[in-house]
Amino acid sequence: MDADNPFGPEVVEAVAQHMNDDHAGDSLLIVRALGGRPDATTAETTGLDGRAIEFRASVPDGEPVTVRVPWSAPLTERAQIRAEVTRMYHEACAALGETPRGGDEEH
Repeated sequence: MDADNPFGPEVVEAVAQHMNDDHAGDSLLIVRALGGRPDATTAETTGLDGRAIEFRASVPDGEPVTVRVPWSAPLTERAQIRAEVTRMYHEACAALGETPRGGDEEH
């Protein structure tokens, strides 16, 4: 672990697996609205560090691209990841005119 990534590989892997297994649609909304790739057709969480979450996004005209979406502030604790992803999801829904699911317990 270093200053930019206070999260060990087991945390990164667990978060990525959870996002990909349970929240793939949320990841796509985040990439489209906050990651500057409104053309993305799929998004897979590939990593994260204290500054951002990273996705591999499929786009219509080319190879998959890496999209980093920064947190609102640097993160240092695992519990902050859930809060930030939830915030990003709600922000992305608002930006795209989507109605978010009810309750934050789903993240």
